[in-house]
Amino acid sequence: MSFFPGNDPNIGDVYACDQIELMVIPNVRDIDGFEVRRALPTARRRMVGPFIFFDQMGPALLRAGQALDVRPHPHIGLSTVTYLFDGKIRHRDSLGTEMVIEPGDVNLMTAGRGIVHSERTPEELRGAPMSVSGLQTWLALPEDKEEIAPSFAHTIGGELPVFDAEGVSGRLIIGDFHGHRSPVRPTSETLYADIRLAPGARVKIPADAEERAIYTLEGEVAISGDVFPAQRLLVFKPGDEIVVSSSLGAHFMLFGGASLATRRYIWWNFVSSSKERIEQAKQEWKTGRFDIVPGDEEEFVPLPES
Repeated sequence: MSFFPGNDPNIGDVYACDQIELMVIPNVRDIDGFEVRRALPTARRRMVGPFIFFDQMGPALLRAGQALDVRPHPHIGLSTVTYLFDGKIRHRDSLGTEMVIEPGDVNLMTAGRGIVHSERTPEELRGAPMSVSGLQTWLALPEDKEEIAPSFAHTIGGELPVFDAEGVSGRLIIGDFHGHRSPVRPTSETLYADIRLAPGARVKIPADAEERAIYTLEGEVAISGDVFPAQRLLVFKPGDEIVVSSSLGAHFMLFGGASLATRRYIWWNFVSSSKERIEQAKQEWKTGRFDIVPGDEEEFVPLPES
């Protein structure tokens, strides 16, 4: 979730495995009992394919009287991808969209030249305990699409391809993987999959995508003899097929895609190939020139001081 402040993650130890380019240990931040791990961006690796931001939210238990309340805030130059494992979140945006995302669903919100949205615990679920966990990722837009009109697409979990064979199961969120193709359509070549390994199982990660990484949510994974614990981001070297195995079982996200041709700058909720465009967005938000969110007009997140 973009409202969580956080420092760059840390770079991990160097491993013998020559298929791993970089291991990242996420920065962990606790905000009112809601734990967030940020794996991207880092000082040494800002992006993997179009992915410029990767947050693991929770798992957390919202007690009776607690709620997730992300007030309206702006974005430019990116697509947000929200994917939940547990809980429900109501999304509202300045296009007039109102949608409750449930576990397994995918919210793809493309900001383009500018959008405002809020993310809150649904009103009908407040007052009772609820567990929440999931992932918030951002995809930087190609330079020729940074200023496109904003849009929103919601894909229910039942429409996503699933796979289950030889101890490897999961759901394809975006892109192509092992003969499956997702109906979710981003603005550039993207790969994003939710994969579980049964104890002793292994999965081959083809070299189809230019850049690839995995983020392990649960369990341990082994690659070329090295074993990596949960809550680690592993960036693979390009060009080789990677075999990921687990002796005790594991749950991880595979993600990546084609690299963008030009550099991206990121400040708060803004992503752009131009520093001047980010400065413009700052002033537009500060002076109230972004659109409002229908149904959530009373509050907003102010522009950070630094």
